[in-house]
Amino acid sequence: MATVELRFSAQPEHVRTARLVAAAVARRAGVEEAVLDEVRLAVGEACSRAVGLHRSNGLTAPVRVVLTEEEKLFSIEVGDEVPGPGGGPGDAVSGIDAVLDPDVEGEDEMGLAVISGLVDDVEVTSGESGGTIRMSWPVSGSSEVP
Repeated sequence: MATVELRFSAQPEHVRTARLVAAAVARRAGVEEAVLDEVRLAVGEACSRAVGLHRSNGLTAPVRVVLTEEEKLFSIEVGDEVPGPGGGPGDAVSGIDAVLDPDVEGEDEMGLAVISGLVDDVEVTSGESGGTIRMSWPVSGSSEVP
């Protein structure tokens, strides 16, 4: 299992770099070429959301992006350090349910809707130490969708 971790200050201009790194690592991991645009767009949405949350909450902590290559799966986690609304550890919502969550509002809802439309396997976690959007794609040679 290979992992690449990227941390960047919560500035919008760094989102593009995160998208480019994610696409390069996904390509190397064996994600199909036709899916790379979806990877780029989903990572861009998740990172933009994290940057917006950090900036609106006055946080100086970096946004975290973890790219993990496994045997049949490539996953990306984008993490922020903004505590969720009443979020206890382990509060997770999968896919479109995250969009329909009544605690999610405005731009968060739109960004999560875009991500849910791009990625079949997505999970949104919110807790005391912040939130994470986890997305994954099958790699070449794997016909299974997780």
